[in-house]
Amino acid sequence: MTPVIQSLLETDLYKFTMWQTMLHRHPQTQAEYSFLCRNETAFPLAELLPEVEREIDHLCSLGFSLGELAYLKGLRFIKSDFVDFLRLFRFQREFISVSAEGQDLRIVASGPQVHVMGFEIFVLAIVNELYFRRFDQEAARTEGRRRLRNKIAQLRAFGDEPPRAHPFEVFDFGVRRRFSGDWHREVLATLKRELPQYFKGTSNVLLARDLDLVPIGTMAHEYLQSYQATGVRLRDHQKAALEDWVQEYRGDLGVALTDVVGMDAFLADFDLYFAKLFDGLRHDSGDPYVWGEKALAHYAKLRIDAHTKRLVFSDGLDVPAALALYRHFADRTQLGFGIGTNLSNDMGLTPLQIVMKLTRCNGQPVAKLSDSPGKTMCDDQTFLAYLRQVFNIPPA
Repeated sequence: MTPVIQSLLETDLYKFTMWQTMLHRHPQTQAEYSFLCRNETAFPLAELLPEVEREIDHLCSLGFSLGELAYLKGLRFIKSDFVDFLRLFRFQREFISVSAEGQDLRIVASGPQVHVMGFEIFVLAIVNELYFRRFDQEAARTEGRRRLRNKIAQLRAFGDEPPRAHPFEVFDFGVRRRFSGDWHREVLATLKRELPQYFKGTSNVLLARDLDLVPIGTMAHEYLQSYQATGVRLRDHQKAALEDWVQEYRGDLGVALTDVVGMDAFLADFDLYFAKLFDGLRHDSGDPYVWGEKALAHYAKLRIDAHTKRLVFSDGLDVPAALALYRHFADRTQLGFGIGTNLSNDMGLTPLQIVMKLTRCNGQPVAKLSDSPGKTMCDDQTFLAYLRQVFNIPPA
């Protein structure tokens, strides 16, 4: 059977951008990432244990090719010393453990953050593909193609609507929960061919290179969470993370993630300085309309023209939800829509709701206080309560 992961480029762009920042700013940080499945499955994930072990063994045998390094070096925000680091990089098998706990699959990556942070997307893609290999492949792909044709038809019909102040742009964010690697490639190639006016890029760096698409992504929750344990005052961790990002990229990659401790707490830190330096904000939990209105009100309060900024929506979107949000906001600000599972794994089968989140950093617990309570993740309730107190966030 062909290995699930065949290239270390086949991960989200933001893994590289966060990786570079942490290598330059906090290379000594120790971290722990833990796997979790949030929904019921058709069979116990523990059954996948031997296959997951083999796939991770294979992952740890891979390195970056000269062509892959050249592609990364060609991205203007990737620095040459980071490419030199990647030239030597290999995942270390000793830093990741896989076991069964009853019917559950337990996967923990623990060690130097710059050596373990990259495991996340690969592990999620591996578990997903191994899981869905056990279903009828022909039937799933037939249904997937039918649903993809419907999405294309919806977007073509949308093209008949009157134009708005800003264009509709959709991106693929589906690496981690895709049906399979070859299906992901087929979907993106189809969207590029059929909807070039709307489909503008992908977070999958390998497919961005191979299909001549724009690689998309800036930061994820783990980046801001890490700063809860890097020595700055907890109340200041968001500002410290944003400041390091500004210094690292100096104008590139200017979309900030807002929901590590909730939108209200984020905006309290996102002052005129950051609001001018960052190009926009990304939504990933809570009511997207409420979030968007808060963002626009914040820009208005700071007397910043929202037409010069961008709001990116990426929380469980499908095409109808993205179009509805577009109609609501498109005359007031620039927009982007990152669709994940609904592009890369809409096959008529129930997708896995799996994550592999940063749970500890430098021996301390870290947490995400999501605007969607089900997305809050922390293994230390005492720290979670303290974080809520520091940011004046009431219990969920």
